[in-house]
Amino acid sequence: MMRKDNQLIVLTHLSQLISLVIGFGSLIVPLILWATQKEKVYQMDEHGKNIINFQLSLLVYFIICIPLILLFGLGILGFIVLGIVSFVFPIINAIKANNGEVPKYPLTFNFIS
Repeated sequence: MMRKDNQLIVLTHLSQLISLVIGFGSLIVPLILWATQKEKVYQMDEHGKNIINFQLSLLVYFIICIPLILLFGLGILGFIVLGIVSFVFPIINAIKANNGEVPKYPLTFNFIS
């Protein structure tokens, strides 16, 4: 029997922001929450997949930005944009999750479906 737990889903979205505090963990913490709760909490599987896909996509985009630094500093601009996106969208989607909506993250590759 699955239980409905919007607070845990909201916490899973906000756990992506942990890297702002300790420098890492924006993929690890949501991955652990999703892996341990996806069978117990209603809609956790869908939210968790969206979060993990978003974090993996951000990782790919950050790696792409590294060589772009040499090309007129475009990589630095990319880092700034990705930093803003990685801060703003977890908050927006946590609010949506609290309202019972299933959020989508922009420009996300579908690594896990």
